[in-house]
Order: sequence, then structure tokens, then C-alpha cells
Amino acid sequence: MPTIGEKIAELRRKNGMTQEELASLLGISAQSVSKWETGVSLN
Repeated sequence: MPTIGEKIAELRRKNGMTQEELASLLGISAQSVSKWETGVSLN
């Protein structure tokens, strides 16, 4: 079973988005998206 970070990365890629694009859409930093995807932070 994939982690939440792996699922975020998978869905982001399936939708052809970069971490920067997802971050902009969500109003957060690309660094936050990166941390989610690597499991460093889920906040």
C-alpha cells in the first residue's frame, strides 16, 4: 500500500503537474509539496 506522499506524487504526475504547479494551486510552497512526497512532513 502506497504512503500518502507516494499517492500525492502519483496523482500529481498523472495530472501532468510539477511540484511548483501543485503548490501554486494549493497556495503553499513547493518545498511543502516536496516534504509531503518524501514523508518529511505531513503538515
